[in-house]
Amino acid sequence: MTRTPAVMLQGTGSNVGKSMLVAGIARALMRRGLRVRPFKPQNMSNNAAVTVDGGEIGRAQALQARACGVNPITDMNPVLLKPESEKGAQVILQGQRLTTVKARAYAALKPRLMEGVLESYHRLAAQADIVLIEGAGSPAEVNLRAGDIANMGFAEAADVPVVLAGCIDRGGVIAQIVGTHTVLPDADRNRVKAFLVNKFRGDPTLFDDGYDAIVQGTGWCGLGVVPWFADAHKLPAEDAADIRPNAEGRDVKIVCPMLARIANFDDLDPLKQAPGVSVEMIPPGRPLPGDAHIVILPGSKSTVGDLAFLRDQGWDIDLLAHVRRGGRVLGICGGYQMLGQEISDPCGIEGRPGTTPGLGLLNVVTEMVPDKTLTRVTGTDLATWEPIEGYEIHIGRTTGPDTERPVVDIDGRPQGAQSASGQIQGVYLHGLFTSDSFRTAWLRNLGARSPELGYEQAVDATLDALAKHLEEHLNIDGLLDIAHGR
Repeated sequence: MTRTPAVMLQGTGSNVGKSMLVAGIARALMRRGLRVRPFKPQNMSNNAAVTVDGGEIGRAQALQARACGVNPITDMNPVLLKPESEKGAQVILQGQRLTTVKARAYAALKPRLMEGVLESYHRLAAQADIVLIEGAGSPAEVNLRAGDIANMGFAEAADVPVVLAGCIDRGGVIAQIVGTHTVLPDADRNRVKAFLVNKFRGDPTLFDDGYDAIVQGTGWCGLGVVPWFADAHKLPAEDAADIRPNAEGRDVKIVCPMLARIANFDDLDPLKQAPGVSVEMIPPGRPLPGDAHIVILPGSKSTVGDLAFLRDQGWDIDLLAHVRRGGRVLGICGGYQMLGQEISDPCGIEGRPGTTPGLGLLNVVTEMVPDKTLTRVTGTDLATWEPIEGYEIHIGRTTGPDTERPVVDIDGRPQGAQSASGQIQGVYLHGLFTSDSFRTAWLRNLGARSPELGYEQAVDATLDALAKHLEEHLNIDGLLDIAHGR
C-alpha cells in the first residue's frame, strides 16, 4: 500500500506556535488544490470542540480542519486529555470518554491508546493527499520517550518525518534547537529532517548568523524564519490568557474570571473582536472590576472544584456586589451550574459524592450524571428571536423554577434559565456568540453601538492571510518534499 505523504511538526517546547503553523500550512496547501487533513495524536486541553461524528477533540484541531475546508472528526485528535486536577485527567479516546486516570497511571494506558491513535491516523490518511501532524510539548523531554504517543513515539510507529519548530520570541532559540538535537537519541535525531524559526519580530535577515549557527550545530536544513503574524489574535485563542482586552474605546465591558479548570473559553472569541467591546480575563489574585457591564462565568472541567476556587479568590463576593449594582451575569455550562442553589454529585463523578452549595443567583439545582451530552445544535435565542448555533458538551442535569424562563430554544426544546428580572442567565450552549445577528442584538441590548461583525468570515480571512504569510516566509515546497520522502 502506498503511504500517504505526511510530515510531523514538533516543537522545542509548548506554545512555540505549532497549532497555528499547521493551520496556516494546511490552508496554503488546500489553496494549492490538495486534500489536506490535520492530525494530533495526543492533546491536553479543556478547550474542546464537538465533531460532526458526535465526539470531542481539541479546539485547535477543529480550527485546523476548518483551514483544510473540512468538518472536524474525532480521528483528527484520537487522544484528548482533559485535566480535572493537578494529578489527574479525563481520557477521551476517539471522541468518547474512556476513563479518568492519575498521571502516574497514564503510562500503563499508553499501549492501548497507541492502537487507537494509529487506527485513527491510517483511517484519516486514506482520505488525504497529505497529512499535517502536530506534536505536543517537546521531543526533548527524553524522560517521557518510553511509550510516547505524542511525539517521536508516534513518528516512529507511523514512520513519518519530523520538522522541528523553535520560537525566537522567548529568546534562546539557538539553544532550543541545537539542544534538542543534542539530547535526542540517534534514531529520533535522524528522523528530524529540517527546522524552522517562528515568531520573529523585525527584519528576519538580522538572524542570518543565528540561522547559520543552527544549521552548523545540527546538520539539519532550515525551512525559514517566520515573522510574527500580527493578526494571530483574530483566530480562536489557544490559551485563556491570550484573550486580551480591546484597546479601542468601548461601549460595553465584559469580564470573565480565569477559573483554574476553565474550559471552552473560546466562547469569548467573537466578543473580543467586536468594535467598542472590551473583554477582560481576570487572573487569580485580582478582584472582578466594579465597572463591568456583564460578568460571564465560563465553562469548567471541574465545576465543584472551580466553584471552590472562585470562592477562594473572593470572586463570589465580587459577583454579589456586581449584581447589587445592577450588573448582569451569564453562566455558560459549568458557569451555569455554579449559579444555582446547589450541585449534587451522588456518583462522585467530580470527586467525593456529596452536595455543594452554589452561588444562589438562580433558583435551579444541578445533579451530575454519568452520561455526557455531546451534540452540535441550532436554535433561537428567546430574547432577540435571532438564530443561534453551537454545541453542548457537559455532564449534569439542571432543573428548577427558573428553568421555566428558558434562554434559548433548541429544535423545540427550551434550554437554560434566568431570574425573573432577566439579570442572571445560564445556558449550556457553547459557541452561541459566533452567530452574527444574535451577537449584534445581544451586544446592542447591553448598550453597544457597534456594527455587526462577520465573525466566521473574519476567521476565514485570517486563515487566508496566515497562509499567504507562510507562503512568503516558509519553504513550503521543501516541506512537501520532506512529506513525500524526497
